[in-house]
Amino acid sequence: MYPALNQTTVAQRAKRILLGLSLLGLAGHAAAQTQVTDAWVRATVAGQQATGAFMTLTASDDSKLLGVASPVAKTVQIHQSTMHNDVMSMRPADFVELPAGKAVALDPHGYHVMLIDLVAQVKEGDKVPLTLTVENAKGEKESIKVEAQARALNMADHGAMQH
Repeated sequence: MYPALNQTTVAQRAKRILLGLSLLGLAGHAAAQTQVTDAWVRATVAGQQATGAFMTLTASDDSKLLGVASPVAKTVQIHQSTMHNDVMSMRPADFVELPAGKAVALDPHGYHVMLIDLVAQVKEGDKVPLTLTVENAKGEKESIKVEAQARALNMADHGAMQH
């Protein structure tokens, strides 16, 4: 009926099963691919309650940036800046589309992340932890941890982040 199994045969089969499961797990992690580059946060002055975070996102599949979290702020929101009749306005956005293979810049003049009600001043050179939530077209969510470098305020875009 069934061949006799000795301990060596059972151990070999168990190793093969574990190896197969491990490879399946790695394949599942490889499918979630959103690259984050040039992540930075604008440094603040004492008493400043909000600042912006910026980066470039490139997703391997059509995806959406759904949200961002950070321990440096009580509230973290995705915002979009727009220019209309020479007036810049900023409003919260529910998500940012990430078309497959296309680099999407989060910058002071478009989509960006707002860190609101800061728990402490963000000083130039600080590493600011951010956790991004990205969802692909299949509904699979990916959590991406990033450390963004705090950079000094650039005079060229001084007014872009004023709330």
